[in-house]
Amino acid sequence: MALRGLEPNAFLGAKMVAMYASSDDLDSAVNIFHRVNNPSTLLYNSIIRAYTLCGYSQKTIEIYGQMHRLGLKGDNFTYPFVLKCCANLSSIWLGKCVHSLSLRIGLESDMYVGTSLIDMYVKCGEMSDARSLFDKMTVRDVSSWNALIAGYMKDGEICSAEDLFRRMPCKNIVSWTAMISGYTQNGLAEQALVLFDEMLRKDSEVKPNWVTIMSVLPACAHSAALERGRQIHNFASRIGLDSNTSIQTALLAMYAKCGSLSDARQYFKRVRQTENSLVAWNTMITAYASHGRGSEAVSTFEDMIGAGLQPDNITFTGLLSGCSHSGLIDVGLKYFNCMKTIYSIEPRVEHYACVVDLLGRAGRLGEAIDLVSKMPMQAGPSIWGALLSACRKHHNLEIAEIAARKLFILEPDNSGNYVLLSNIYADAGMWKEVDDLRALLKSQGMKKNPGCSWIEVNGKAHLFLGGDTSHPQAKEIYEVLLEELPNKIKAAGYVPDTSFVLHDVSEEEKEHNLTTHSEKLAIAFGLLNTSPGVVLRVTKNLRICGDCHTATKLISRVYGREIIVRDLNRFHHFRDGCCSCGDYW
Repeated sequence: MALRGLEPNAFLGAKMVAMYASSDDLDSAVNIFHRVNNPSTLLYNSIIRAYTLCGYSQKTIEIYGQMHRLGLKGDNFTYPFVLKCCANLSSIWLGKCVHSLSLRIGLESDMYVGTSLIDMYVKCGEMSDARSLFDKMTVRDVSSWNALIAGYMKDGEICSAEDLFRRMPCKNIVSWTAMISGYTQNGLAEQALVLFDEMLRKDSEVKPNWVTIMSVLPACAHSAALERGRQIHNFASRIGLDSNTSIQTALLAMYAKCGSLSDARQYFKRVRQTENSLVAWNTMITAYASHGRGSEAVSTFEDMIGAGLQPDNITFTGLLSGCSHSGLIDVGLKYFNCMKTIYSIEPRVEHYACVVDLLGRAGRLGEAIDLVSKMPMQAGPSIWGALLSACRKHHNLEIAEIAARKLFILEPDNSGNYVLLSNIYADAGMWKEVDDLRALLKSQGMKKNPGCSWIEVNGKAHLFLGGDTSHPQAKEIYEVLLEELPNKIKAAGYVPDTSFVLHDVSEEEKEHNLTTHSEKLAIAFGLLNTSPGVVLRVTKNLRICGDCHTATKLISRVYGREIIVRDLNRFHHFRDGCCSCGDYW
């Protein structure tokens, strides 16, 4: 045609546009489109599809507007692509305009247009409109059910999502994965794992794919279920998915968050052999940071720069956190100061929070509060929280009260801030202030978040609260905790630090309260139910207290066990009477 100087008509032009778009040659597709003198709906559908598939959502909307001005009516091929672009742009106003136009030509009842409308409303956060459309649809395909389930999960409406999932006449892999992913994102790790297990049953018609495995591995990480993670890893290997680089990166993150840094390193090496992925580098830097391996985080960062990758915000959050946990003050400040000048990254509030934490842990509270005053943005809870924690460690009541007052405004419902200030007052023997804070908490109806710990034994998680006696093995656990264990670690030099029990009670009662902290209950259970030499892995929802930290070091020596405790902030690896944090935490 080009050699003969011929121009395509609308029908042939539409076919040629579709052909070039399918070959990822958008320029040629656009060139053909502009050469057609009398365009048709079919031609516009082809170019709208081309722009959408190539990710040009704004351009798709412009082309659709042009089509509308020419008087060409869209059809059930036009609207799904246009609505997808409205969703990509998060433009609910535009989406409603398109919805209105589809109503005028009677396309709302079309299954494909109806499903696209539901998807658009879901992605724009308009769940009531999405549900209203869904309920009006006389014929629904599985995609409409899936879109609504994903929307409910995103909004945290778990019961609504579960109700739809139960009622679905036909579920596909997307349905199962949406539920598992939703459970994981809402912190319901056990429900995600139970549903994944249902998929593995012999009578299940739908089996997990790589996306399902990507969705369930964070559930293992969230609950520190290392054995379950290994089982899922083995399943992925059996079906040939562990060579997938996305799966490898997810495995790297899972192993790191479950406390197995050696496995995380292994998968990091595997990913590097096949793909130079920034996500994998960031995951490894963050893993080293959370395990208190600041030097390794720094060397990994330098290796990443040497490999030609440009760091991003996540990279620096992990790097600065690693420096903070390891006491690398000057190194951390150096990287923070060169973020903008060398790497063209504007520090965000999370980076300032890391540096405030870095200075605070080192006792440089004056510099920390000075940095907060010079920040180009408003200091948030993470910054004032880091300051308040540092004040507890370094007994700075003046700055503690400043930080606490800010937190009481920013997080009025967070009882932890009141408790921490109460602890600081108690350290100073200011019992009247302690009582005043407790009375304030009580008057506002707030309760202290109870400390709880869990340990995985034989693939099952066992949960303990402080002073818990509800476990079936409570009698045996308390025999170990109150008799055998104290005698052994006291002989090794343990002296209970009752300053961590801040009730104004007798020393004997304080020591008893210390003995029954949730992490000690979990460790005692692990000692009773595992063979000598087995690593004990405990997770705690709060920061481990100083007395439990000291006791666990001695337990690791007396019983010859490696004990890994993951608390709210980081991992502690206890072995031979020492902790990986070097008591800098």
